[in-house]
Amino acid sequence: MRITIFVGRADLCGGQRVIHIYAQKLTERGHQVLVIARPPRKATLRETLRWKLLKKPVPASAQPSESYFDKDKYPRDYEFKFLPEHRPATAADVPDADVVIATWWETAEWVDLFPARKGAKVYFLQHFETFAGPEHQVEATWRLPMHKVCVAQWLVDLAREKFNDPTAELVSNAVDLEQFTAPPRGKQPIPTVGVMYSWVDFKGCDISFKAYEIAKQKVPDLKMVSIGAVDPHPSLPLPDGIEFRFRPPQSEIKNYYGKCDAWLFGSRSEGFGLPILESMSCRTPVIATPAGAAPELVGEGGGILVPMEDPQAMADAILKVVAMRQDEWKSMSDKAFDTAQRHNWDVATDEFEAALKRATKRTDMKVAG
Repeated sequence: MRITIFVGRADLCGGQRVIHIYAQKLTERGHQVLVIARPPRKATLRETLRWKLLKKPVPASAQPSESYFDKDKYPRDYEFKFLPEHRPATAADVPDADVVIATWWETAEWVDLFPARKGAKVYFLQHFETFAGPEHQVEATWRLPMHKVCVAQWLVDLAREKFNDPTAELVSNAVDLEQFTAPPRGKQPIPTVGVMYSWVDFKGCDISFKAYEIAKQKVPDLKMVSIGAVDPHPSLPLPDGIEFRFRPPQSEIKNYYGKCDAWLFGSRSEGFGLPILESMSCRTPVIATPAGAAPELVGEGGGILVPMEDPQAMADAILKVVAMRQDEWKSMSDKAFDTAQRHNWDVATDEFEAALKRATKRTDMKVAG
């Protein structure tokens, strides 16, 4: 198949990594894949001054970023290009294809206007993106007549129940079982928890930090490690004494997961939550809010689910893990690892590829009808 994939922004967020993986694996299977991204917009002087005055990070849409599409750092065999400027894509920007995939609410608006020769229209849903766009516009894209592929069950349920689309289907995200791995082990000599740093509010990093500080009052030697694709910002400072690493090499990320007794996932909202599977694949249980795919993944026994917006409950879960006997912790670690093993990218690509083929058949049937 000839496949065109649109991304709203090229960066290092988990959703872009998923797109990169699928683009590469589909190319390895003989498909012709083109990924197109919109470049960052230019911030006005007034915006720049206002952001500095308020001590807030520059919005992602207005700053360049390293991305998973940088061929020198993340090898790929598929084609990638930027639009010539920060604007909506038009049919003139893309070749004729068998499938064209929108991966963000704005890109869905673009793809909706393309003629049929640009390909069967697929909406790859990795979140309900009202956090980043006007609610009525985001919701309108969910009503578009596109074949919807969702990364988590809650998104499938949303498409079917709120937007009356019975054809929406689930293709769960996966984990690279070779990149994220660790040998069987016991608890750490010094109790340690970890977290993915992000100043984006819905990621809930502040909840995890508060939980750590509460738990540390009862376990003074409790440690925390953190990694992130952004530097810590004054709007969300690091707690005293934690170990932080900015953008560690991909080959080293497993070491941070692997040095923890539990990984904290405090999201207020999440499409899927790749760190859940990554940490589980490194035999680290997860303490998570019921966001994204956490209810299904953590619910299988490889961690503890805690209520939303409840640092005390997360702290209590940390203390529970710290107090576990070695055999109790090992049992939870093994369950986490077993859960991750059921989610590999080859199987996910089989399902994603099949979904694209179903989309082309549905489109062919409509044309024939």
